[in-house]
Amino acid sequence: MPKLIKLAGEQAQWAENTFVHVADEDAIPEAGDVILSLSRFQAEGDALLSSNSRRVGVRIEPAEEVEALAYDLPRLSVVALAFPKYRDGRAYTSARLLRERFKYEGEIRAVGDVLQEQAGFMVRCGFDAFEPNDGATPEAWTKAANRFRHVYQRAVDARPIAADERAQQTAQAKEGAL
Repeated sequence: MPKLIKLAGEQAQWAENTFVHVADEDAIPEAGDVILSLSRFQAEGDALLSSNSRRVGVRIEPAEEVEALAYDLPRLSVVALAFPKYRDGRAYTSARLLRERFKYEGEIRAVGDVLQEQAGFMVRCGFDAFEPNDGATPEAWTKAANRFRHVYQRAVDARPIAADERAQQTAQAKEGAL
């Protein structure tokens, strides 16, 4: 079972991974939490979701659209967004859509070729759980996620942008001069 790192505020920590990734050709286990492909979820998801004995997640590949999950999102525990190669960034867009457009509050997990160097960008887009394949520790993820003091664009993480920080400092300086 892959190691799982989750964010708790600004700190990353090891977390128990109760979910099993079930391949399309494999039988679904009798019990336990599962992550299915989108196509398998579309075929068998209603039956799994109607059972209260397990939590269900869906794995979205880069070429698949998260819009296909819009109706079922409130019932899903995890949406696992796949990075087949670290340089394939389509999952960043999917994460932002889930958080901003669909207001998904469940876990968005990065799976596949996930590297700690991506942590800051992933957090800004809405990821909150990671299955790193580079042997990184939670301490390294915390450091990578908080590497840059200033950000220049608004994002899902709602960090203040540098222009707002400067405007606030200028306003405070003017108040102090009066």
